[in-house]
Amino acid sequence: MATPRVMRYSSPDDLADGLAHRLVHAIVRRQDDQQRIDLCVAGGRIATRVYEALGRVPERQAVDPAKLHVWWGDDAFVPTGRPERNSQRTLPLLTAAFHLDPSRTHLMPTVDGKADPDEAAYAYAQELGETTFDLCLLGVGPDGEVASLHPDRPSFSPETSALAVGVTDFPVPPAERISLTLPEFNRSRQLWLVASGAEKAQALAEALCGSVRSPAALVHGTEETCWWTDQEAAAGLPSYNCSL
Repeated sequence: MATPRVMRYSSPDDLADGLAHRLVHAIVRRQDDQQRIDLCVAGGRIATRVYEALGRVPERQAVDPAKLHVWWGDDAFVPTGRPERNSQRTLPLLTAAFHLDPSRTHLMPTVDGKADPDEAAYAYAQELGETTFDLCLLGVGPDGEVASLHPDRPSFSPETSALAVGVTDFPVPPAERISLTLPEFNRSRQLWLVASGAEKAQALAEALCGSVRSPAALVHGTEETCWWTDQEAAAGLPSYNCSL
């Protein structure tokens, strides 16, 4: 397990720009030696700002869309086209930045195609198969949740053997969702957690202290685990734990 690093930026805008540049560089670096790059992306406000910032990274033109596969860590189980879908907000930004190949873009199922979240999760797990993410981005919620894995809900099961689960009682609407699991996230080579804003400060501090209650404390990459934060989210951390 990689020892977590913490990258602290002065503002959400600086965080988004910094992470966007690092993401592009990490993809380009890997594609020089690999025939396929698997990227798992997150939803949420700060993640969306990161994807918007990708358009300002000149090096993005070097990303080879024929090698890049994009997956989602979670999504709302609602009809296609609904604004609650993470992919509804993020896919246009990622496609604009990387010219994604639709055949290599792996959207989670919707209500239109599956009977319930469990069936949708099973279908996505079958599509995943043995996929290992080269890069995985996870947003962190105020209770330490990642993807749609909330510490106070049954879907948060660290010991599960499933790759994806259906969620029916997420505390923030919509309640029905699909989420990848901790074991699937923990196969990632580089895992980056993103936390922005004062409402995330306690969750970040608890996770880095190893709270067993916090999903964010239990995810890690096999090669690298990195927290990307702004000053407000990192307010509860000693300064020596942070890098600019």
